[in-house]
Amino acid sequence: MNEQDKPTEAPAPVETPAPAETAAPADAAPASELTMEERVVEVVKTIFDPEIPVNIYELGLIYEVTWDAERKKVDVSMTLTSPSCPVAGTLPGEVEVKIKEIDGIDDVTVELVWDPPWTMEKLSEAAKLQMGLT
Repeated sequence: MNEQDKPTEAPAPVETPAPAETAAPADAAPASELTMEERVVEVVKTIFDPEIPVNIYELGLIYEVTWDAERKKVDVSMTLTSPSCPVAGTLPGEVEVKIKEIDGIDDVTVELVWDPPWTMEKLSEAAKLQMGLT
């Protein structure tokens, strides 16, 4: 039997791998598993200081976030980089509006405080990197 007369074998099927699923980073939790305080922080991280390209959380402007589940109320204590900050009249209101958009929150109080005063030490490492300070 010559080569042309030999029965041909069907090629082995090629298995196509299933598309990889896009996985969240190992340290990221689904929104449903976050505490309300963590959900608030995630929203606050979307608000940027108009003069500095860093979000207000990483700038260290948010001092405290507390959640009262019974009253469905969030209290935020925040500051600004200085009392003469040009957004002093609008930024706390923006924070309040964005937090109120979170499902499950009925009331938000944002208190602007000046003590302790904001200093560069309040910047997160991420903010320092972003601003070229490290």
